[in-house]
Amino acid sequence: MKWNELSDQHCSLARSLAVLGDRWTLMILRDAFLRVRRFDDFQARLGIARRVLHERLAGLVEAGVLEKVPYQERPLRHEYRLTQKGLDLYPVILSLVHWGDTHYAGEDGPPVRFRHKSCGHTVEPVLTCSCCQETLRPREVQPEFSEALKLALKTA
Repeated sequence: MKWNELSDQHCSLARSLAVLGDRWTLMILRDAFLRVRRFDDFQARLGIARRVLHERLAGLVEAGVLEKVPYQERPLRHEYRLTQKGLDLYPVILSLVHWGDTHYAGEDGPPVRFRHKSCGHTVEPVLTCSCCQETLRPREVQPEFSEALKLALKTA
């Protein structure tokens, strides 16, 4: 399967990867959640080629994850802000950071800790059931395939 065919799959993960599935995009999103907004600031922090940064930002804007907002008129300059769709990625980014902290932090521990403003404690993200609030574990969740996916799997 080619990379550009992911968005056509009957799979939400594949469709998500079509938008988010490269390292620069995830690093841009990390910085966006750290309140980096301007092109030159992204470029300086990431050390990414300007052309690549332009392409990734344009893709995130096209996907509705970021929006370009003017912050200066002469000359016209824009900054990139997370949309609601982008903000909805926060649990995903936080979970990836937590996974990296668990498996790759090293002797000094995690390079960044996240503190919950309401209670003051550091955060370790936990996925819970929206109904009973129990922690979700891989062996305790059963997928139920839609009729469209069942049909697609039969014809593949």
